[in-house]
Formats: sequence, structure tokens, C-alpha cells
Amino acid sequence: MSQEKTDANMNPAELYREEHFTDQKIGTIRRLTPVTPEGEVDTNRDVLYSGSTQIMTPMGALPINFNLEASTIGEAAEKFGPEAELAVERTAKEMEEMRREQASKIVIPGQEGGMGGMPGGGIIT
Repeated sequence: MSQEKTDANMNPAELYREEHFTDQKIGTIRRLTPVTPEGEVDTNRDVLYSGSTQIMTPMGALPINFNLEASTIGEAAEKFGPEAELAVERTAKEMEEMRREQASKIVIPGQEGGMGGMPGGGIIT
């Protein structure tokens, strides 16, 4: 097994304070406020907003995350619905594409190398 070393160091010049806002119904807005290494608000960088919600699928809840281009929490809340709908649509398209890719795999009966070395079951992509 490979012993790869990961860089787990934080950059003190790229820190954010994280806050969560919710209506307790449809989702959550995350506000990331840039801070200096001393913990003061860094006015040289923009505040970032992102939204998250979930949709129910046959396999259970699927989290949906998306960015919100906003300058205030109120503006982020106003944009939440339309951006959530777009994110759900994108996710549905990605899931459909993955389903199509899986369905396009062809099983050819009688091909050697099946389960347990027995004939009859190769997958060709």
C-alpha cells in the first residue's frame, strides 16, 4: 500500500468564518466571511454564499449544493429558490447521463471469463 503524504496545512491568509442560515423548511445558506490571520474581517476579499438542499431519490436523500452570487444574506435568500432549481436540473441531467452510460454496457452471452472463470458473462463497454 502506498504511503502518500498529503499536505494538511492551512493557509492563514485564506481563512473564512463560516455561518449557517436556514428557514428550517427548504434548505441552508452558508456564508463564508474572509478573515485575517488575527480573526478580523478581511475587507480585501469577498464574502461567499452557497446554498444546500436535498432531493429524495429511490436510494434516499441526495444533497444538492450550489453557489449563490450575492452581496447580502437577504439577496442570497432571494436567489436560493431559482438557483436550487437549476442545481436540481443539472443533477438530474448528470444522473440521467450516468444511467445511460451504465445501460450502454453490452453483455455478450457465451463470452469466456465470466464469474468464477466460467463461460458466459463478459461486459463490453
